[in-house]
Amino acid sequence: MEAATGTTTVTVTVPDEERAGAAGTEAGAGAGPVRLFCTDHGGDGPPLLLLHGLAGHCGEWEALAARFAATHRVIAFDARGSGQSTRRPGDVTRAAHVRDVRAVAHWFGLAGQDTVLVGQSMGGLTALLTAAAHPEVCRALVLIEAGPAGPSPELPEQIGRWLDSWPVPFPDMEAAEAFFGGGPAGRAWAAGLAPGPGGLHPRVDRDVMVATVQENAHRDYWDAWDRVRCPVLVLRGENGTMKPGEADRMRDRHPATRIAVIPGAGHDAHLDNTQAVYGEMAHYLRDLRQ
Repeated sequence: MEAATGTTTVTVTVPDEERAGAAGTEAGAGAGPVRLFCTDHGGDGPPLLLLHGLAGHCGEWEALAARFAATHRVIAFDARGSGQSTRRPGDVTRAAHVRDVRAVAHWFGLAGQDTVLVGQSMGGLTALLTAAAHPEVCRALVLIEAGPAGPSPELPEQIGRWLDSWPVPFPDMEAAEAFFGGGPAGRAWAAGLAPGPGGLHPRVDRDVMVATVQENAHRDYWDAWDRVRCPVLVLRGENGTMKPGEADRMRDRHPATRIAVIPGAGHDAHLDNTQAVYGEMAHYLRDLRQ
């Protein structure tokens, strides 16, 4: 594992494995070492490691990170296949994403009894699987619109159609923000685009994103959830896609689970109502220290 440091960013390099055949796509064309773009927000106190959702980027955590920097060490990174990390990794399985979490945690010296993994959507699933397989990595989980339910046979097609609907290239940032719904969420999604011929372009490839969700099409992760031993905070958006029954079932099977609903928020609850997410997390993290 290698790294190159700057003022606020680090690039962590991890080995990769060729898995194109398993994914059933050409996503493995770039198999080789994977570079993970990380943002170190600094701060003192117990570490928070933040994991974004599918096709997202670590910059979407900036507003939340700014609130926690006074009390916590805050690190975020672009998942493989997204943002400024390696765009076409050879392995996009859940296991590969879990390896990346361990590599980043190890590089920053975060793995241990004080670290809390925070993940939204697919990033939340990665956090869950990391805690299940490697309980030494974290003290607790915060799962935002994320859980073990499945399988979701329609998900790869849905993701493909969603990405196909993007009017690429976007002519400018204003048009991109409007397409993504405006407000904080629209600005965060637009910020993940990169300048290119004719305007702004995604930092993700359609086939890589579709391959990334292939496992979810065929299975659930309740077996992994049953192996989680640490405390968990589950945050649902009031208007999100996570069903209340899924969160309730998670608590039934793992009583050390707290559930809260974020008012007025959708699937991107951390963007739609950052203040409420911060409040729920801050209260939960204080309780963990007592």
